[in-house]
Amino acid sequence: MRIVSWNVNSVRTRAERVVAFLQRHDVDVLAIQETKCTDEKFPYAVFEAAGYEVAHVGTSQWNGVAIVSRVGIADVEKHFPGQPGFDKDPGAEQIVESRAIGATCGGVRVWSLYVPNGREIADPHYDYKLRWLYALADHVRDSLRADPGQKAVYLGDFNIAPLDEDVWDIAFFDGKTHVTEPERICFDGLIDAGLTEVTRPLTEARFTYWDYKALRFQKGEGMRIDFQLATPALAKQAQAAFVDVEERAGTGASDHAPVVVDYVEKATFDEVR
Repeated sequence: MRIVSWNVNSVRTRAERVVAFLQRHDVDVLAIQETKCTDEKFPYAVFEAAGYEVAHVGTSQWNGVAIVSRVGIADVEKHFPGQPGFDKDPGAEQIVESRAIGATCGGVRVWSLYVPNGREIADPHYDYKLRWLYALADHVRDSLRADPGQKAVYLGDFNIAPLDEDVWDIAFFDGKTHVTEPERICFDGLIDAGLTEVTRPLTEARFTYWDYKALRFQKGEGMRIDFQLATPALAKQAQAAFVDVEERAGTGASDHAPVVVDYVEKATFDEVR
């Protein structure tokens, strides 16, 4: 099964482009982030005409996540258990944003995730980001405790560069989000909860995101913030991966590149015999 994560930065703007990518790379499941539309305005017909089913959650022109699959979509969850909400006023109702959607596709539990950006270290959104990630780790831990052999993948835009080498210049990020110790501890917490980052060992590309500003892509000044984290049962099936940097190079591209992983179920000795 070929599974892809891609922050498309507005699905309505790039729907035809995304479908062309699906067909060009023979994709089974695509996890989309930052659709930037409500459920009612998602371009379902474009994907359905290409043979894909869609599950989407979006409530405004911000955020929004989706799963696009040609191997079935079942048991859709439009947020993970315990997912925290946010409002600038801590005394107001904390609204659960459209940042996570889960579905079972071809026997694999897929979670498309758009982790809060954090904005600035002193911003309430930074604390929200950390709480969101801690809650996600709790969900992963509880889920694996209930079913250790499950095949699941948590993929998307994590808005964290776990290592210094995951940004073009660590000095540039001094005092900024995405590289702080608390954020990196949260990312490591997902690994401690039982997930394996399958993309890094299998891909040669250093970065997955390049800001539109200051000719970052042309200068090679990117960040590695998009990942696929798999449960043990699925991680051992990860056989190949790549970051489609050429897609980012195209005119009118998203600022993120697609992250592609092939999961291959190995035949048992009895099946071969």
